[in-house]
Amino acid sequence: MKVYPDKIAAQINKTIHPVYIISGDEPLLVQEGSELIRSQLKKKGYLERELFHVDGSFDWEEVLFSANSMSLFAEQKILELRMPNGKPGDKGAKALNAYIEQPADGTTMLLVLPRLDQAAQRSKWFKALDAKGVFIQVWPVDKKDLPRWIGQRMQASGLTADRGAIQVLIDRLEGNLLAASQEIERLKLLSVDGTVDAKLVMHSVADNTRFDVFGLIDTAVAQSQRQTLRMLQGLRGEGVEVLYVNSMFAREVRNLLKITEALDSGQSTSAVYQKFRVWDKRKAIVAKCLQLRSRQQLLGCLTDAAEVDARVKGIRPGDPWIPLESGFLALAGVS
Repeated sequence: MKVYPDKIAAQINKTIHPVYIISGDEPLLVQEGSELIRSQLKKKGYLERELFHVDGSFDWEEVLFSANSMSLFAEQKILELRMPNGKPGDKGAKALNAYIEQPADGTTMLLVLPRLDQAAQRSKWFKALDAKGVFIQVWPVDKKDLPRWIGQRMQASGLTADRGAIQVLIDRLEGNLLAASQEIERLKLLSVDGTVDAKLVMHSVADNTRFDVFGLIDTAVAQSQRQTLRMLQGLRGEGVEVLYVNSMFAREVRNLLKITEALDSGQSTSAVYQKFRVWDKRKAIVAKCLQLRSRQQLLGCLTDAAEVDARVKGIRPGDPWIPLESGFLALAGVS
């Protein structure tokens, strides 16, 4: 059954279901929704958590074995599966069906997925989970709602911001909620009395090297290959967290894929750009990128992003910056 994100806590307090599916392409909102589910289940005694990252070589038997194994540390546990491509494959579909047909006592599953289209929601494995579980679909914040959203986040952090400060933040971040949340935390440290104005935001953004990631992404989308490599190596030298760069890279590629699919379906360019929040100053470089990069090439970039994630988490050996460099250069047009 479908549940709105703001109703998660009330639903868990009422009934514990064998599976919770959270789906969306806004990393911050999916992350916060997942944290809320975990915290509410913890209050109900689900004290242990096993985390699985699903990729092409994933062994689904591990999930079934874990679901049916007695916990050594707690009577109840959460099986958290993160599936970046949203597709379990035949083996995964069978495993998920087997799990939901006979849910183990004291075990619930948290399945974290990207946004699922209607075709995915009509699949047998999804219908089986949805029939006995809870489906939380997370939607991005519309452009018109961004001022209110940022103002509320500021207020929740103990900050008071004027319209100018909020607008500067919106213009600089272009709807990236994860970056906005991180910048608000930074402003808490910079603000003397909790008051935030446009000047303080401008100073904070200019002094924050993490925001160079947005420039790097635009450079790659604009097909500037040498500059992309120089900027990426510069960020690495400055000690910027590789997972942060990778998450922003994967987010951009997924967005480009969705734009491609929408345009291929016959939708107008203006409508598609508005839907996917392609701001005016980025329209030209996005159009150039989509003209030169095929869908298969973009999917290859996501494969590189998945390899980065696997190396950071120790699932596979190697330097995570190498596949990240490969992905960025592929997006910029390097074979």
